Amino acid sequence: MKKSNKEAFPKTHSGIEGLDEITGGGLPKGRPTLICGSAGCGKTLMGVQFLVKGITDYNEPGVFISFEETIKDLTVNVQSLGFDLDQLIKDKKLRIDNIHIEKSEIEETGEYDLEALFIRLGYAIDQIGAKRIVLDTIESLFGGMDNATVLRSELKRLFQWLKDRNVTAIITGERGENTLTRQGLEEYVSDCVILLDFRVIDQIATRRLRIVKYRGSTHGTNEYPFLIDETGISVLPITSLKLEHRTSSEILSYGHSGLDKLFKGNGFFRGNSTLVTGSAGTSKTILASLFAMSSCQRKENVLFFSFEESPDQLIRNMDSVGLHFKPFIKTGRLQIHSSRPSLSGLEMHLLVIHKLIAQYKPKTVIIDPISSLVTVGNSSEVRAMLVRLMDLLKVNQINAFFTALTHPNTIEHFDFTVDAVSSLADTWIRLNNDSTDGQRRRSFTIVKSRGMGHSNEMNEFTISEKGIKLKKQG
Repeated sequence: MKKSNKEAFPKTHSGIEGLDEITGGGLPKGRPTLICGSAGCGKTLMGVQFLVKGITDYNEPGVFISFEETIKDLTVNVQSLGFDLDQLIKDKKLRIDNIHIEKSEIEETGEYDLEALFIRLGYAIDQIGAKRIVLDTIESLFGGMDNATVLRSELKRLFQWLKDRNVTAIITGERGENTLTRQGLEEYVSDCVILLDFRVIDQIATRRLRIVKYRGSTHGTNEYPFLIDETGISVLPITSLKLEHRTSSEILSYGHSGLDKLFKGNGFFRGNSTLVTGSAGTSKTILASLFAMSSCQRKENVLFFSFEESPDQLIRNMDSVGLHFKPFIKTGRLQIHSSRPSLSGLEMHLLVIHKLIAQYKPKTVIIDPISSLVTVGNSSEVRAMLVRLMDLLKVNQINAFFTALTHPNTIEHFDFTVDAVSSLADTWIRLNNDSTDGQRRRSFTIVKSRGMGHSNEMNEFTISEKGIKLKKQG
């Protein structure tokens, strides 16, 4: 059945990371796809990437027809993304044509048609044997028309003409006030409609994508965040994965023999997620750094996400307790990424983490502290983001270490960040910072550790230039 379905409805790879997963294999081959959205949401860039990746990855020449930007402007605008359109044109793999239309010159008559455009498109396609084409943007063709009947008729002719030429087409359109496009008609004659949105909530901007419809194919129906960076556009499916990930019985060290002995297996299972909670000054970052050092010493790549300290500050502070990051940073074994949580929304943070994991392929990921994310989302949003993050890490059997800040006068059950993460994490270690007889006493308790016996005692520890030293309380 699956084979016959693919034969009946072939698809073309979009060249956009994540989009093929959402659409079940790509855009409809030999059919038009409408990409609509407001200004600045990435419509033109998505069309350019569709063509460039089609040429470089799938050897499918393409044509870009611009009704607004000149060839020079378009070429310059995408250079920062590594797209060398000039070279592709020289190689006769890409053809760009700018068609300038003055709205005042459009006379609305019963004889209005697109025959001249068809001739021009046909010539461009035949010149390089194009398999892909982008028309950007369609409003320019019909901006001066008010006759909906003529407009719809010509749109149908345009889309049917593209189908007859057997080219996979992307047509971009500006979003209307109460419709997907200004005319409100294009979506009814497209085989696939993708809506892009650029929204700002609480001063945090996020780009999102939604597949409005896809004739003849199942597809993701949720909103998906997408990122535009130096490599182009990438999309991250945000629906949680099924709980089908494999588990490992391999035991790894936390980086401290005393801590390892508090677990029956003398460590933790590979792919385990560990949560460390505590108030300010309880040594959460030190434990996270100890975990990072242990992984580096096993010659495993480590990604350390710090939401409160810069890389230099973190390196300096850990030097004072005998944890030296510099040698591992120089070899590339350890990468520290620091940013304020308010830099972007929750889904964008998840997307950045996803991209870095795909590029760097770490065995260990540390997020310190994950509680900082509460500043850019509510409790349900934070929990949903953490579920997807943990799914990603577990599927790839990546060791995860999260820290979370708690407040001394707050019951942890009512701290929604801790409450959300603690139920998801495999191991939970709670740090305490008490004062007795005028002296600070640091201690920790292992609250839980799935699949492994562990100490139930409160364990006192001290910190010096030589690191952490454990001492059982009497």
